[in-house]
Parts: sequence; C-alpha cells; structure tokens
Amino acid sequence: MRKTCALFFASMLILTPAQARDAADLRAFADAFDAAQIAQDRAALERMVADDLVFIDGSGKRYGKAFFIDGWTGVDDDYDPVTLKDRVILPIGADAGLASAETVVSGRSAGKPFRVRIRFTDIFRRHGDTWQATYIHVTRMAMEDAPKP
Repeated sequence: MRKTCALFFASMLILTPAQARDAADLRAFADAFDAAQIAQDRAALERMVADDLVFIDGSGKRYGKAFFIDGWTGVDDDYDPVTLKDRVILPIGADAGLASAETVVSGRSAGKPFRVRIRFTDIFRRHGDTWQATYIHVTRMAMEDAPKP
C-alpha cells in the first residue's frame, strides 16, 4: 500500500509536455517582468500589469496598478541590476502561477543612494496568450544579513 501511494505521488510530480511548456512560459514572463521593472519600462509594465492589480508594499499597505508602475518609473530614480536568490517559479494550473525570490534592490532615488532587501511574491494570471501580474506582495528584510555587493 505504501509503495502504491509513493508511486502515485511521484507520478504527480512528472510534468506533461504541456505543463513543462506552461512552466517555461511562466518563467519567461517572470524574467521579462523583473527586467521591465529594473529598466523602468513603463510601456511594458502597462501591458504586463493587470488593471485590477493588488500590490502590497513592504509596509503592508495596499495599492493598485498606477502606484506600482509609478514606483518603478520615477524620472529621478535609477536601479542597479539585481540578483535573485531562492527563486521559486510555480505554475498553479494552466492559467495561473507565481514567482517568488529574495533580492537586494539598490540604486538612486532623487539623487540619493538607497539599498533595500526584500522578498517578493508575484502572482500571474494568463489572459489568452499573455500573462499579467495580478497580485504582488513585498516583505522588507533586515539588511544586516544581506550579502554585500
């Protein structure tokens, strides 16, 4: 009986070709979404973020699409490249998935340097052939444990 249960659960972990393709599409979208933020690509973010986005910032406050995009595309802001640690890409059915990771975001805001360590979770939903971010949650983390650049 235990052997049968173990084989059953192991078989659930094997991706079908369609599931593998969906996971690859989700990863590609998550990569492009992260890149659009760092590049401050407002046009890409407008397409990639759902109009009904729920964005929970590092302080726990809830905002929407405009606030999220404005936060990444300020004219006096500039971001350094990021390295994602402990990244998880998880398809949740055929039309939903999430990406989560830890990173240090740094750069300059209004000419002043900043550096913040965060863990984020982005939830994406497929609309036809495209994905959109529908829910984003950011948690601030202590900098003293962060790796130095």
